[in-house]
Amino acid sequence: MQFAPLYPFIYKILKPSFPNCLWIGNPNSQNIALTFDDGPHREYTPKLLAVLDHYKIPASFFWLGVCVNRAPEAAKMVSSRNHWIGLHGYEHHNFPLLSPQELRNSLEKTQSVISQTCNIPPEKIRDVRPPNGFFTPKTLKLLQQWNYRPVMWSVVPEDWVKPGINIVVKRVLNQVQNGSIIVLHDGYFGGQDVATTVETLIPQLLAQGYKFVTIDKLKST
Repeated sequence: MQFAPLYPFIYKILKPSFPNCLWIGNPNSQNIALTFDDGPHREYTPKLLAVLDHYKIPASFFWLGVCVNRAPEAAKMVSSRNHWIGLHGYEHHNFPLLSPQELRNSLEKTQSVISQTCNIPPEKIRDVRPPNGFFTPKTLKLLQQWNYRPVMWSVVPEDWVKPGINIVVKRVLNQVQNGSIIVLHDGYFGGQDVATTVETLIPQLLAQGYKFVTIDKLKST
């Protein structure tokens, strides 16, 4: 079952209930953020970067530590282009199912792997996106206690179930608005099509006047 039609409604319900998460940027600005989860991937991420390079688009990546270990060269390619990098956990485990110590270990281990691979100070890797968007108030309290910022989304086209590039693009165009945080995937699930999806999507968003920024430059409201 695909949940793509429900995500816009889920977002509207969750955003006011959990204001400490970054859900969207400034609604009065046409700045939007293109974000990618589940990478890096040794094949899909370089292809995606080629498209971003072509259009000179900055993006934000939320990485799994295990994937950084598998594809360190792809990770270095992302970092060398000054894209923003955040955490997605060491493996794709739902945060609420982990004990507090397991969650902290997962984040710190991923932070360390990224820091060592990409030569980024650990204190600059503080944004966290929970796998599958699953969290609880306890999860958020722990993240705040450990000085991490939870980053969510406002546009979820469900590309990981591979509904087809045209459908993914249409879903994004139907949902995008000022300040949107768009989530796509460059990992094992969804990454096969990500370069073509982005290559199709970027010109249409630019034509509508949107400007791409990284998560750190997307002002929360």
